[in-house]
Amino acid sequence: MKAGFIGLGNVGAKLAGSLLRNGADITVCDLDAERVAAFRDYGAKGTMQAAEVMQTCDIVITCLPSPAASDEVVSGMLPHVKKGKIWIEMSTTDEAEVKRLGAKVIAADGLAADCPVSGGCHRAATGNISVFAGCDRETFETILPFLTKMGRRVLHTGALGSASVLKVITNYLATANLVSCTEALTVAKASGMDLATAYEAIKVSSGTSFVHETESQVILNGSRDISFTMDLVSKDIRLFQEVADRADVELELSPLLISIFNDGIEKFGPRELSPNIIKRLEERTGLSIIAEGFPAEMEDDEPEEPGYEVKVFSP
Repeated sequence: MKAGFIGLGNVGAKLAGSLLRNGADITVCDLDAERVAAFRDYGAKGTMQAAEVMQTCDIVITCLPSPAASDEVVSGMLPHVKKGKIWIEMSTTDEAEVKRLGAKVIAADGLAADCPVSGGCHRAATGNISVFAGCDRETFETILPFLTKMGRRVLHTGALGSASVLKVITNYLATANLVSCTEALTVAKASGMDLATAYEAIKVSSGTSFVHETESQVILNGSRDISFTMDLVSKDIRLFQEVADRADVELELSPLLISIFNDGIEKFGPRELSPNIIKRLEERTGLSIIAEGFPAEMEDDEPEEPGYEVKVFSP
């Protein structure tokens, strides 16, 4: 089967790279001609027209920055959807929107799945990222060989849209972790603690987390480069809040996180790196939360291994 990949941003380029590295027949598409040309240099086909990708490929993957971008691209491809065509949405997007667009693809006799990823850009680069897949079981089994070329652990989450709900839940948790890490490190510095020691204390304790063991490192380095920006965090936590609103669940922490990132965007701009939310505290306290010995960027030190389906226990 021929695969098309639309959207070669921070995550998309790495996922497309894993497909290419693992032997997929792939056509890439992006608004940036230089990104497309870079993939051509490594043997991929390339185009600037999304509709052409649907015309020439069996599976078409989108990995785009917003629900509006996905709507524009999928709407343009719909006339070329027919039996045997599969649309996979790997963007972090709205559950209701992916269901709406997926219904249009299915009505045109195609198949649809939402398959967002989780685990950070460094793991996307090595194919060790996790993939959620929302679709019927038959579609899942069809696309699983492609998903395992991009990710290590693949979880079938249920029907179309379910993966997008779980993705924004996990991104909400990561955001809450990030903000709590920035506060913890700032208090450690203000209390006279050595920051490298504080990092290790948290790491070996019940207070550790994936976010601490990744984002706290680039915070302490000073680069704050986790390949993710404040506008994307803001989008994701708003999507989580919308899920809560639709379910009629009144939340306390979520609105506060939205307010914190609104303030960060107002102060530092939407494209500021998301770990620099700590600059709000650095400016307020006059402290510099930097220590020696931490990397400027995260690298995945796990070797790439074949992907597999994560099985959910059922009694």
